[in-house]
Amino acid sequence: MQLDAVEEIALPQIDGWDRWVDRIFRGLAAAAAVVVALTLLGVLFQLLVAAWPTLIASGLSPLVSKEWDVNTEKFGILPEIWGTVITALLALVGATIFGVLIAVFLSQQFLPTRLANFLRNLVDLLAAVPSVVYGLWGIYVLIPMLRGPANWLHEHASWMPFFATPFTGPSLLPAALVLAIMVLPTIASLSRDALASVPKNLRDGALALGASKWEAIIRVVIPSALPGLLGAMVLGLGRALGETMAVAMLVGNTPKMGVNLLQPANTLATLLANNFPEAPIGSTYAGALTLAALTLLVVALSVNVIGALITQRATRWHRSGR
Repeated sequence: MQLDAVEEIALPQIDGWDRWVDRIFRGLAAAAAVVVALTLLGVLFQLLVAAWPTLIASGLSPLVSKEWDVNTEKFGILPEIWGTVITALLALVGATIFGVLIAVFLSQQFLPTRLANFLRNLVDLLAAVPSVVYGLWGIYVLIPMLRGPANWLHEHASWMPFFATPFTGPSLLPAALVLAIMVLPTIASLSRDALASVPKNLRDGALALGASKWEAIIRVVIPSALPGLLGAMVLGLGRALGETMAVAMLVGNTPKMGVNLLQPANTLATLLANNFPEAPIGSTYAGALTLAALTLLVVALSVNVIGALITQRATRWHRSGR
């Protein structure tokens, strides 16, 4: 069949005003990105300047020293670095397990739409609870609940380094549990969005080929959403590294190292919150605390950069068809 004529499709014309609006918007977006980058560099520079006298006097020895004594000007922050990392990792493990399970439950049509939306909003509201409220809940509710099981674990499994000492109250275990609850809304919300963005026809195709609902979720939906799930974990870990108030109320504020979950510990954020008000400006004491703040910032940035690289690699791996 021969076509006698071809109708031309009229394309919308962009006038000069629209071009100027587009250029202004792109300029504002670029300026906002530059401002964010310069702000971050400014914070890093200011912390480095404030910590420079301590770096000149002691070098990097505070990063590998365990002794903290203001009177003798020995400011070792290795236990605080260890406490920051171990509490954040413990919280990340717990929050990731429960967060992904919650995301699967709320996004894969296990519940009626209204009930799923209600539970989703309920989980999101956990992020609005003030940190100090979590700390008080941990002191008055969680620690008494943990006392019996923790002492039982110590009595029957003290040969394991995780339960080597009796449970006395504020320690790594309640701090990590409360921190996991605080991180949970972030991971659950982002994981839910990642799972919901997987095309429905992928899951339907797996079901049509004979897979059960759980097999389709585990073998198709979750692998397809893996980059988004990794991104949720990275953001959750970044939140856990910088949390201060609730951790300060529950971790015990004792500079100890180890994997014993029942002994007190300390974190960089807690060290700063407890000591900075007493440090004279310009003193070696203040410089050491600024070095701790710089270390915390570098650790958080490094975690986010590594997480972003892992997420990009997982995205390329997924798009390449494995």
